Amino acid sequence: MTDPVLSLRGIRKSYGRVEAVRGVNLDLWAGEVLALCGDNGAGKSTLVKIIAGALEPSAGTMLRDGAEVSFTGPRDALRAGIATIYQDLALAPRLSIVQNIFLGSELTHGMLLDKAGMVRQARGFLERLHLPLPDLSVAVESLSGGQRQAVAIARALRWQADLVIMDEPTAALGVRETGEVLGLIRRLRDEGRTVLLISHNMEDVCAVASRVAILKNGTKAIDRDTEGLTADRLAHMVMIGRDSVAA
Repeated sequence: MTDPVLSLRGIRKSYGRVEAVRGVNLDLWAGEVLALCGDNGAGKSTLVKIIAGALEPSAGTMLRDGAEVSFTGPRDALRAGIATIYQDLALAPRLSIVQNIFLGSELTHGMLLDKAGMVRQARGFLERLHLPLPDLSVAVESLSGGQRQAVAIARALRWQADLVIMDEPTAALGVRETGEVLGLIRRLRDEGRTVLLISHNMEDVCAVASRVAILKNGTKAIDRDTEGLTADRLAHMVMIGRDSVAA
C-alpha cells in the first residue's frame, strides 16, 4: 500500500496559553478531494497555514509521501509540491493571465523572457482545466471569478503541485461561476491530484468531496466519507462536532 500524499501526526500550534490546534492527525491520499470544515475558530486556518509553510507547528510531525518534512516558509511547501490558493487568490489584477501564471518563475531564453514559451505553456495549463481563454494577454481584473480561480490553479500546475489547497474557492461567486470552480476541482482530482478544500458551503462539499474532516475547538472531531451525507446533515455535524444525526 502506498503512503498518503501528506500525513499529519500530533500537530499542535500554541500562542502562549492559547492552543489553536491540539494534536491533529490527518491523512490525505492521492486523487481525493478532502474537505476541511469547522466553525470559525475551530483551527482550520491555522492548520492550513502549517501545511502551506506559513506557520511552523509547536509540536507534531508532517510526512510527505512517507518522508518527514518541515517547512520554514511557503516556498518550502511549493518546492515539495504543495500549492495553496487563498480566498483572495494572491493574483496581480493589472497583470495579464500569462504574467500571473508565471509570476516569480518566468521562463527565459538566454537573457530574454521566453514570452512565446510562457503563452504556450499557459494555454496548455488552461486547456487541461477545460477552461481555455482566447486572449491570454488581458488583465486578470477583467476576468470573472471562476476564470480567476482557473488562473490561480494554472499557476499551481506551473509549480507542478500535486497537492492543492483551496480556501473558500466559491465564496461570493454566483451559481454559474460556482459550477465552473467545482468543475475545476473535479479536473484536478481526475488528473490524480489531491485537493484539500476549505469551505463553509456544505452543498459544495457534498458535490465534490469524497471525505470530510471536521475540526472542533482545535481537535479533529470527525473524519469520514461523504457518501450518503446531505448538506443539512453535514452542517449539523459541523455545529455539534459529532456524527450522531439520523440520515
